[in-house]
Amino acid sequence: MEIADILTPQCIVPKLSATSKKQALQELAKRAAPVTGLKDRFIFDALLQRERLGTTGVGYGIAIPHGKIQGIDRLFGLFARLEKPVDFDAIDEQPVDLLFLLLAPETAGADHLKALARVSRLLRNRAICDKLRGSSDADALYALITESNASFAA
Repeated sequence: MEIADILTPQCIVPKLSATSKKQALQELAKRAAPVTGLKDRFIFDALLQRERLGTTGVGYGIAIPHGKIQGIDRLFGLFARLEKPVDFDAIDEQPVDLLFLLLAPETAGADHLKALARVSRLLRNRAICDKLRGSSDADALYALITESNASFAA
């Protein structure tokens, strides 16, 4: 599984405006709704439910909100760069500006975990994150995420 299998160029948001974690999750859900065919409220509720289990803010300005959702038949990804970092209750208590949303079918099992691991490995690379923070062009962000992924095979 490659990140390009779950992330399309239309699922790159180079300048997401949000002033809080809740608003960031709402905006992600709103943008994921047309791609998944689900209502944004349904996606938002699933993300909130997951956040109640523990933050998806993994540190270094990165969050990987994710959830298993009824009604989809494959994994979906969406990458967003926040215009301004927001408090995300991250484990290092630093604000978040890079978000990678991952939605999986309820029956995804290991595929969901493999996708999470792949995204996590990619975003642990500080050089890649610096480049992601330095670009506001959706095509460049997509290329960086999908081409960089090749060197992080699972």
